[in-house]
Amino acid sequence: MSTFPADLTGTWTIDASHSTVGFAVKHAVVATTRGTFTTYSGGATIDAEHPENSTAWLEIDADSVNTGNEQRDGHLKSADFWNAEAHPKITFKTTSAKADGANVITTGDLTIGEKTAPVDITWEFGGVAKDPWGNTKAGFEGSATINRKDWGISWNAALETGGLLISEKVKLVLEIEAAKEA
Repeated sequence: MSTFPADLTGTWTIDASHSTVGFAVKHAVVATTRGTFTTYSGGATIDAEHPENSTAWLEIDADSVNTGNEQRDGHLKSADFWNAEAHPKITFKTTSAKADGANVITTGDLTIGEKTAPVDITWEFGGVAKDPWGNTKAGFEGSATINRKDWGISWNAALETGGLLISEKVKLVLEIEAAKEA
């Protein structure tokens, strides 16, 4: 028996005006720098009774990165990182899903630049509700930690005190509100 409500079954589209697609990475070994993307689309087709039949997809405009610092954003868009001019989209598409208690773990192909590698994203279900206009909405929070070198993103600088300027580990942060398609 599934722990997910039956009304979760269906196709859902990300409501980008009420969602966050972002990342967090250690900088200078001592602090966390966060960033988000302002332009993306995606969704999921969910089978609440059999979560393993569910699929999800996400397409991000690589040029829409926002860390609150234009110089850093420009560097992230450059060939040192994801080369947004040559590779304008970052994509994720599930290859499998499985229930893990109250969570779902999706495994999928994450493509950044010319490289594609598998990623497991753990999703926490936030609930289903109707908004004041009668639209059915659902909330999901997803997270994963990846090693950016798996996508060929290796730019770094050594610190005088030891260590590297930017961590190889990057936490993906997905706070999603989705609308159910009729």
